[in-house]
This record gives sequence, structure tokens and C-alpha cells, in this order.
Amino acid sequence: MKTCIIPDNYHSPLDIRETEVAIKKLKDFFERQLAASLNLQRVSAPLFVRPESGLNDNLSGKETAVSFLAPYVNEQPLEVVHSLAKWKRMALYRYNFPQNQGLYTDMNAIRREEEPDNIHSLYVDQWDWERVIAIADQSETFLKMIVDNIYQCFRQTETYILNEYPELGASWLPKQITFIDSQELADRYPDLTAKQRENAIARECGAVFIKGIGHQLSNGEAHDLRAPDYDNWRLNGDIIFWYPPLQCALELSSMGIRVNKEVMVEQLTIANALDRGTLEYHRMLLEDSLPQTIGGGIGQSRLCMYFLRKAHIGEVQSSTWDVDTELTCDANGIALL
Repeated sequence: MKTCIIPDNYHSPLDIRETEVAIKKLKDFFERQLAASLNLQRVSAPLFVRPESGLNDNLSGKETAVSFLAPYVNEQPLEVVHSLAKWKRMALYRYNFPQNQGLYTDMNAIRREEEPDNIHSLYVDQWDWERVIAIADQSETFLKMIVDNIYQCFRQTETYILNEYPELGASWLPKQITFIDSQELADRYPDLTAKQRENAIARECGAVFIKGIGHQLSNGEAHDLRAPDYDNWRLNGDIIFWYPPLQCALELSSMGIRVNKEVMVEQLTIANALDRGTLEYHRMLLEDSLPQTIGGGIGQSRLCMYFLRKAHIGEVQSSTWDVDTELTCDANGIALL
């Protein structure tokens, strides 16, 4: 179990009730900015899916989904979602969304094997979004444009919340986000691990988009693991901010241009997962039935933690923690929701 970190002289600028009000303000404001910037419509989304649909996010491929049997739904097993990465693309198809329009939704997930610490929880809440794009938009230029649009939503949100609560202090976000490829990052810091490289570049730049996550680098390792059947590993990435209270990199979003059928087959082959081709989602993609899209997830609790200057993610979401974490937080004035 990871140790709970207590920043030196930590004191939350907002008490627990002020925090609850600020969370609502933050989420409402950012959601409106994101929807307007990317031309997204809010939709409802499932908490669980059928395993045979192929819609659940396999994450790195090692995680086990929480599942249960529903007695009155033919005794079939159902899985709590890890994310809605593939469900959204199917929804854009079913709802007949046109090019350059998209959807977003509140995604709530349980990741039972997550190791909780200051920035990780068993409970994951994020805005999952997806947008239909042209075939010609499968490019690094288009990816960067979308990342820039999302980053401006973050900056607008920071300006808004600091005006609402001046006690939160000064702005932390730079005017522009830095783009760097995962291979370039590995070349820059050859003696560091992937997570150490993220810390180094985030500390240096303040806000960074690390592109190309999932494919093998020249050192024989991937920067991080990604499921092979939704992101194009060469046209995806993570938005990461430097977080001063914890002196660490804080990932706010994972996103990317989605696979076409050729890229999916290539990546399933690399991952030794070609058997997924029989599942409904994968079969539809192989038949060219699904639209070409770009999409991602943006952490709601991470966003609130960052902008409200909190030391622990449990200060902005209600989850379950081990006894040592609860006692440590209580002894140091950290109010877990």
C-alpha cells in the first residue's frame, strides 16, 4: 500500500462545505466550456455493460472488471465499466451524429485493483467525450488542435474559480501547453523511468501533452500500457500538469484519435488479442460500420483537486480508504468526503 503524503504546512483554503459548493461550480463551468469548445451534446451512459459486447475498456489488459449476475436479466453476467472508450463510438453510430459533432457524459467506474494514494482511488469519475471526425483528420495536426482547445477550457476554468475564490492564490497554468512525443521524452531523459520522465517534463513545462502512448519505444518498452482496440497508439496521449502541493505530475486526461480497422488489427496482433475480433464492437469496426472519431476522458476529481489546491483526492470525492490513510488524514486536518 502506498503511503499517504502530507505536504509541509498544508491547509486547505476551503473548508468541507465550501469545498462541496466549489466542486459543483467547477464541474458545471468546465462542462459548459468543453461542450461549447468541441461541439458536444450531453448524453446518458451505462454503469455496466455485457462482456460479450466488447464495449468495456480493457485498460492495460491486466485489470479485472467488477461483475455481477442479474437474476431477472437471463442470469447473464454484467460488468461495471472501467471507462466508456468504446461505448461512445458505438453511441455516435446509433444516434447518427454527423461529422464534427460529438457527445459527452458523466462516467462513473470502479477499478478494484487500483492502489489508492493521494491521486488514485477505487472510484473513478470523469467526463467521457467522443466526436465524429473526417477520415482526413487522422493526423497529428488535428490531434494538437483538439488538445489546444481542451487546454484553453482548463485555463478558462482556472480564471473562473480563482475569481470566485481568491484565497486559492495565483494561477499555475502556463499560457500554452507543451507537446512532446514519448520517444523524444525517452531520448531526453534516458536514465529515468517513464513516471520519472513525466515528473521531469511536467515540472519543467507546467502543462504537457505526451503523445504516442502504447507502442514500443527504442528502449524496448512502451511509455505506458494502452488497450489496443480504441486509441491509435501513435495519435494519442495524456494531458499532464505539474502539481506543486505534491511535487508530482498529475494526469488530467487521456485521449486520442481512435483506431481504424487496419490500425486495430495491427495493435491487436501486437497485443496477442486477435480473438476480440468476434465481439460486436470489433466486428462492426472491421466492417467499417462505425464512424471515425476522436475522444478521451477528463478526470473530474483530478480537475477539482488541482483547481481547489487539495492534498488528497478524497477531499473532492467520496470513496473508501484504508484505515492508515483515514487516520493520517484526520491527524493532519485533511477532510476526506
